[in-house]
Order: sequence, then C-alpha cells, then structure tokens
Amino acid sequence: MASWVGCRSAVLGSLALVLLAGPAHAADGRPGTGTPAAVLPAPDPEALGGRLRTALAQGAPGAMARIDDRRPDHHTTVHQVAAGVADRGTKEAMSTTGRFRVGSVTKTFSAVVLLQLAAEGRVRLDTPVNHYLPGLLPDDRITVRHLLNHSSGLYDYTHEMFARTVPGFEAVRTKVFTYRQLLDLSLRHPLTQTPGAGHAYSNTNFVVVGLLVEHLTGRPVRAEYEDRIIRPLKLNDTFYVHPDTGIPGRHVRGYLTPDEAGAPLVDATEQTVSWAQSAGALISSARDLNTFLSALLGGRLLPAAQLAQMRQWIPAGTGQAYGLGLRRRDLSCGVSVYGHTGAVQGYYTYAFTSEDGGRSLTALANASNNGGVHQTMLRTLEPAFCGKQAKASDAAVLPDRAEDAEPAR
Repeated sequence: MASWVGCRSAVLGSLALVLLAGPAHAADGRPGTGTPAAVLPAPDPEALGGRLRTALAQGAPGAMARIDDRRPDHHTTVHQVAAGVADRGTKEAMSTTGRFRVGSVTKTFSAVVLLQLAAEGRVRLDTPVNHYLPGLLPDDRITVRHLLNHSSGLYDYTHEMFARTVPGFEAVRTKVFTYRQLLDLSLRHPLTQTPGAGHAYSNTNFVVVGLLVEHLTGRPVRAEYEDRIIRPLKLNDTFYVHPDTGIPGRHVRGYLTPDEAGAPLVDATEQTVSWAQSAGALISSARDLNTFLSALLGGRLLPAAQLAQMRQWIPAGTGQAYGLGLRRRDLSCGVSVYGHTGAVQGYYTYAFTSEDGGRSLTALANASNNGGVHQTMLRTLEPAFCGKQAKASDAAVLPDRAEDAEPAR
C-alpha cells in the first residue's frame, strides 16, 4: 500500500565548506528573474505532496521531495515529503534519505570540474577540443564551450542504443564502455548541425567532457569529483562507482517502464551506467544535491568569472534555457530556478535552486520512461519556489518533449 508522509524541521548553523572563491552572483541579463531565497514565496508542502501522489497514480512506485530553505542568519528550514515505496519487493516506504542514481544531474558536476580547470588556466572555453585532443572530433570548430552548452552538433548515440527501451537497457546493463567507444557510436553519424548553431542536447558532449577532464588532469573523473566537490562539501551520500553495478548503503530501487502498455516494471537498480559515465553515472541523495546546488549558485564552487560563464544562456525550449552544464527554468510566478533534470533507467531526478542558492529542491520518482510521471514531477518546482502563488496550469515549467526525451536527460 502506498504511503505518504510529510515533515518540516529547522536546522541552525552553517555548512563548513572548503571555499574556492568568495560569494559571487552572476547576472542573467534577464531583469526580474533572479530572485533570492529570502524574498521567495513560502513553499507549499501540501501541494508538493499532491504532485507526488499524482505521480504514484500515473505509475511511479514512489516519489519524494526535499526543500532546504536557507536564510541569511544561517537558519535552515527543511521540508520533506514522501509517498509510495522505495522497494516494491520489501514494501519499504519511500523516504528522502535513500541514495539514488541522479542521471544527467551528473553533467552539472562534470561542468563544475571543467570550469574549475578553466579557472586554473588549464583549459580555455572557446578553444577547439581538437587543440587538446588532436583529431578526436570531426570538426575543428567544435569548442569546449560547445560541449558544455550542447551546441556542438555531435549526434547523441543513446538515440540508437535505447530505441527499444527494455531490450536496449538489458544489452548494456552490465557492459563496460570506454569513452572512445561511446564517442565512436556517435561518430558513425554526421553532425546534426553546424557547431554553435543552437542548443541540441546530446549525451555525447559530456562523454567528451569526461575524456577531456581525464586528459587534462591525468586522473580519473572519479578522483576529480571527489577532490573538487564531494569531499570539500562533505557529500557523504555521493558516489561515482563506475563500473560497479550497485548503490552503496540504503538506497531507492529504480523501476523502468517498458514501451508496451501493461507490461510489468523492470527493476533497473543494478547497472554499470557505463553507457553514460560523466554524462550520467553519479549516485547521490536529496540532501547532497541540495547542498551541491546551494554551494554552486552561492558562489562557493567557482570563481565569479566562471560562474558567470556557466550562466551564459542559450534558448533550450519553452520556459527554459541552458548554460554550461546548467539549466534555467522559468516558473509561473516569474521566478527562475537553476539546476538540472536527470533521467536514467529507473529514476527521474529534479534538482534546482534559487538565484542565490538559498532555497533548493530535489525531487525523485523511482520510475522512468513514463511521460506522465515526468511532467508531474517537473511541476514540483512550482509549489517549492512559487508556493501558493503557483498558477494552476504550471504551463511555464512543462518541457519540450524533444528536449527532455530519455535517457540521461
């Protein structure tokens, strides 16, 4: 039987972080949308719980959401809401404490690492990728920036890999790829556009980002995530275990919806996620993702110049734009929020924060390949950041289907 619980708590004190730069607030160039948490409408946890229950009715075994509302006096209010089950076998109730696969929220972590390298003078955003990795890409015009904002034109190899959802997944569930093998799958196809022509989402871009990070540092991406983000922020639930198949510790099991109507859900929890790697293989928790995004938008992970670059937006569909590994979504109450969505087999993740990082939301459904659940979970942003001012239709938060098609979005 599905369950629903909600709770609110207050936490005093501030996080002890290793600061890489002082607070920085880069402008969007869009007046009226950068709203600090202190002046946002109060969250509406009851409406948030209603969205989660709707996701259950649409086929998700469970769903949860956590809001961390940090104030200038270091007082943090935490709202936690959960519904349904984290494990269909044991009937363990969903909670906000379990770990899960975050899918393409990984891209924001990868972008932070590369932008830190840019701040250190080890890479330049507008230099061609082939300058660093000669002959890697078929067009010398593709720059590092084009990878990070998905304007390279590199074909997304996952389109073919998962053309049939369950068979495609089972074919790669335990497989281990190299970055270059994944890139080769993409390069069988011509570029989809002229580099820099516009936003065209492709997991291939962040496979190349991972390859570039490892080339520039001489170290695996796991070490860079750990040394630059995970340990400084004390993200105790965040792991990059590739190519291991399990999720360490207490976790949420993920369920993939087959393409055939009425077919039973597939437990997709155990997998290498080698098909995604630096584009989508991280494991985390709601608390950790909120901490990460708060630190990022609060200016504690990047110097001001690189945070400003991250927030150079290009259009990416209705009510949204894309920077460098960072999404902006424009909500019905006139507020914009910043973060990323993630879709990996069995899990939908939504992690966003306010303009100053003061209020963060992470929401999760342990389902995937279910368009109704996806759109309902996107609507959790409205009660979290607009509160009771959220418009009934939530039209501004709905995605273009092509932009948020699965997987690893």
